[in-house]
Amino acid sequence: MADGPSIARIGAALGDHTRAEVLSALLADRALTASELASLTGVTKPTISAHLSRLREVGLVTVTTQGRHRYFSLADRDVAALLESMMGVAFRAGAVPLRPGPREPALRRARLCYDHLAGELGVLAFEALVRRRLLAGDGAAVVVTPLGRDWFGRLGIDVDALAAQRRTLCRPCLDWSERRSHLAGSLGTALLERIERSGWARRVAKTRVVAFTRAGERSFRALLAGEGRQRHPP
Repeated sequence: MADGPSIARIGAALGDHTRAEVLSALLADRALTASELASLTGVTKPTISAHLSRLREVGLVTVTTQGRHRYFSLADRDVAALLESMMGVAFRAGAVPLRPGPREPALRRARLCYDHLAGELGVLAFEALVRRRLLAGDGAAVVVTPLGRDWFGRLGIDVDALAAQRRTLCRPCLDWSERRSHLAGSLGTALLERIERSGWARRVAKTRVVAFTRAGERSFRALLAGEGRQRHPP
């Protein structure tokens, strides 16, 4: 008998192409209806309903009812972290599309990892924060330094208020496309929200892509490089 909880049921639920596509779609941290998921995966509504029931049975997705509509989402952030980690393993194993779609470069550039920034620009941000000693850690765990609390405070991000929440404040999250870490936790979420409020980037509907404007990316890079307070978002 194997030690600990059995992962067989989870593995079996994940080992289906359509269910994997459903979970990938829900990684964008938005709830979708069965009809929307059926359209995204190219299957019928009865088929997607059966897949969703299976995912609910093993605790990977949850459903919320509002009026006549039922909205499906990932069960929690642990599921999102599991999926991102599995994508990293799949990428290293060469399980990539033979013909990458038009969104592939954009996804690698900047995307949602559930509710924080991932991709090239997400990794750039994390490494800049560590290099400037705004974050400190050994790669497995990170903390916000006093200098970092001041820096985030100037952005309007209250680190102490975030730390008081039940959620982890900050942690490294291994990026599947960059094979290095980006910033997760409530601090990573707050940073992405600040980027969006500044007008530097927006989430592309029905995708995980985070699209930066040219000016927005320049300003973001300047902020990370510490090129003066005037570069901070308003």
